[in-house]
Amino acid sequence: MSRGLAHLADRTAVVTGAGHGIGRALAVRLAAEGMRVAVNDVDAAAAAEVAALVGGPAIAVDLGTPEGPGELVERAWAALGGIDVFCGNAGIGGGGGAEVGDDVWTRVLDVNLLAHVRAARSLVPRWIERGGGHYVVTASAAGLLTMIGNAPYSVSKHAAVAFAEWLDIEYGERGVTAQAVCPQGVDTAMLRASGPVEALLSKDTAIAPEQVVEQVVTDLRAGRFLTLPHPEVAGYYRARAADTDDWLRGMRRLHAATFG
Repeated sequence: MSRGLAHLADRTAVVTGAGHGIGRALAVRLAAEGMRVAVNDVDAAAAAEVAALVGGPAIAVDLGTPEGPGELVERAWAALGGIDVFCGNAGIGGGGGAEVGDDVWTRVLDVNLLAHVRAARSLVPRWIERGGGHYVVTASAAGLLTMIGNAPYSVSKHAAVAFAEWLDIEYGERGVTAQAVCPQGVDTAMLRASGPVEALLSKDTAIAPEQVVEQVVTDLRAGRFLTLPHPEVAGYYRARAADTDDWLRGMRRLHAATFG
């Protein structure tokens, strides 16, 4: 059974968080490939702007609510006549550590993790019935490694990668495939708002959203699970697994150098 989507033309896609950054670039690229794209963003004006650009519907719902992801799936499915690819790209940063309030943790987990769970809850039964579908999770290198100084983001992105793995294992033999996108520094508003860690995230060169999308599309065609727009992240990931204690010592040194 082929896991890749060699031909994207005439297929349908939803891109969340598509008003800006990686999501905008992804919506534009998928439309250029001939896909019909539904554009989601909590920023209604930004969603409408990108939707006009790609010629698809704008669906401005908040994915950080219990009902938002299901509503998005329902409306996009009706507008497009089905969904072949769902790009769960929306994400927020949060910031801080264990000391931040439950409201921050809850909001970050709702957007960065539970939005995927809730969307999949609506999508997977439909995909199994129609023979398949592809779920793209925009996670982060923080989901394979860790982002110092930002516990909610790191924890939520680790969980997002784990959920994508679970989806692929649980339903992969029934036509439902998943893809986890784990970039490091990307030239977006989120990077520029990351404070002291901006320089660290840009150490191996912050890349443009379009470069991330190029790798996403390549791996979507090939049916690869793990998309690493920064190839060096694979080496970091291997080093972390090979000697976790040494990895943690290095991360503690980075933390000290970054935050003093």
